[in-house]
Amino acid sequence: MSGHPPGADDLLGPGGALDRALPAYEHRGDQLEMARAVERALAGRHHLVVEAGTGTGKTLAYLVPAALSGRRVVISTATKALQEQIWWKDLPLLRDRCGLRVEAAYLKGRSNYLCLERLVRFDRAPTFAVREEAAHWPALRAWADSTETGDRAELDLPDQLSSWKDLSATSDTCLGRECDLYEECFVTRARARAAEAQLILVNHHLYLADLGMRTGAAGAEVLPGHDVVIFDEAHALEEVATEYFGLEVSSWRVEELARDAARAVSDRPDLAAMMKELTGELRRAGERYFEAVGGALRAAAGGGRAGGRGGGRPLRQAARADEEPARAPLSAATLDTAAEARHRLDAALDQLRDTLADSDAVPLAQLARRAGEVRVELAAITALDEPSRVYFGETRGRGVFLRAAPLDVGGELRERLYSRLDTTIFTSATLCAQGRFDFFRRQVGLDETLEVEEARFPGPFDFTRQAALVVPDGIPEPNQPGFVEAASRVIAELCEVTGGRAFVLCTSHRNMQAFHAAAAGLPWPRLLQGERPKHRLLEAFRAEPSLLFATASFWEGVDVPGEALSLVVIDRLPFSPPNDPVVAARLAALEADGRDGFSELQVPAAALALRQGFGRLIRTTTDRGLVAVLDRRLLTKGYGRAFRASLPPSPLLRSVEEARAWWANGPR
Repeated sequence: MSGHPPGADDLLGPGGALDRALPAYEHRGDQLEMARAVERALAGRHHLVVEAGTGTGKTLAYLVPAALSGRRVVISTATKALQEQIWWKDLPLLRDRCGLRVEAAYLKGRSNYLCLERLVRFDRAPTFAVREEAAHWPALRAWADSTETGDRAELDLPDQLSSWKDLSATSDTCLGRECDLYEECFVTRARARAAEAQLILVNHHLYLADLGMRTGAAGAEVLPGHDVVIFDEAHALEEVATEYFGLEVSSWRVEELARDAARAVSDRPDLAAMMKELTGELRRAGERYFEAVGGALRAAAGGGRAGGRGGGRPLRQAARADEEPARAPLSAATLDTAAEARHRLDAALDQLRDTLADSDAVPLAQLARRAGEVRVELAAITALDEPSRVYFGETRGRGVFLRAAPLDVGGELRERLYSRLDTTIFTSATLCAQGRFDFFRRQVGLDETLEVEEARFPGPFDFTRQAALVVPDGIPEPNQPGFVEAASRVIAELCEVTGGRAFVLCTSHRNMQAFHAAAAGLPWPRLLQGERPKHRLLEAFRAEPSLLFATASFWEGVDVPGEALSLVVIDRLPFSPPNDPVVAARLAALEADGRDGFSELQVPAAALALRQGFGRLIRTTTDRGLVAVLDRRLLTKGYGRAFRASLPPSPLLRSVEEARAWWANGPR
């Protein structure tokens, strides 16, 4: 690398550092071309959108130029799996085998770290909301004394360990610089490491939360100043931005405020009686209000679960709970049913704030601030008076959530992000609908006023040889009677072709449960999303030929290479229903502008989701299998062409018999 500053070619090109370091290294032309595009964006200070098919090696294609650029770069991913791959595999590879020295830091959201101040309080009298969780305490306590990072990922804890909330802090509960343990704090130390790093690895949730705070409350930002952001898995960005650029008040937030207020005076007998009265009234008022609003939301959502041409439930929404949530627009009529209860809740929040506002004790003053913030945000959401926002509510299990989300995420990003950074890079295996970036660029606000380079690399897979698309004749449309029965028969017949080894990916929990039940007589283990943690399900699936029935969380970010996965079944085209509050508001905005919301929003969004599901099948150049879409609209409706144009090119089969013949006669 002597004689000129090192570039991507020196590491990723033929005869480069990786080639020399790894005996089995195979040069990838698309990877090098992508790396050069990233280099151009970093040097030329412009924006880049790049689609790179699975197998391209896109992570190294942006990581190498970022490390060599000399600019401070934040890399943001959607999944924990990719973060861990970069941190534990890719960065050590570049450092240890290629001699590429770069200071890097891995930063997570605050709730991932042990809070020392809350540990001290919990340690005085450990109490567990779930009795069985006490069994984890000895190991957790020993770890707390030895950990260097405080990151809960070092422990093998259940994902839903409720007691972790008592041992970690959120932005609401953290005392910040007022905390006596601020300098020793794991979050403080992680941020200090990030402030010294050239590459900072985060996730979309943390990055967009920081972006919201950075353009809101001054001094509230989490990430250090940086020059560039690279969004990997960028197809997930709009949904996360919708969440973090809005407002949310929930029954959980009010309950947590009341619980924290009661605990804050557990060692103050002089305040305990007063606080018991205040928090008791806050709990009662919150329960009454959210019960009333939740009932109105369920009633409003009850009649509109299947939507128009699209039907189905939004994929990500359905994955957030074991049951499908009720989600409906907030309206004056909905809120009027709870007006009296809302006044009572407002009064309880105001009383808690006034009582604690002048306290000399930092934790109590902070509780006053939190009560005031909940009160102000609840008033803003229920006012329903900002035309740039969509107002809706959702019930999920026992929780009720009231939200105000931005109607146009792209506009928010133009204001919050592109006005600050001259270089943003977006990459994913699925950004193009019908071969174009137009839809994605509209989603993220990359309009014609910005200098944007586009690049597309298909990857090394030969889909014409490795995969076939099956759209069987004779199945009713998904909303017609008899669909589930006919689709269940086809699923069973296709599983016989491949010997099981199938993902059955559904757009609703209802279909998932129905298909799982219908497959009871098949001779393979049946795995069901929700029965075990996701990683345990995948371990069981890889261990022996199986059938896995799942919804949204398995449509993307799941990697099962080899023969373990030979069949992917998709029950229907993954439209979000037009009566979903956010979708409905965005459709109305497009139509008010004289545009066709169905073709400009619903079709490309569903086409990209279908590509994600299709992409589960082929993960290496030797994989082979079938993708079955049990929705004849893919062939019978005019918009089906847009879906087919968005999928990888592969043979189209119209029956189980054709699938059986392809499987038997195709290349092995």
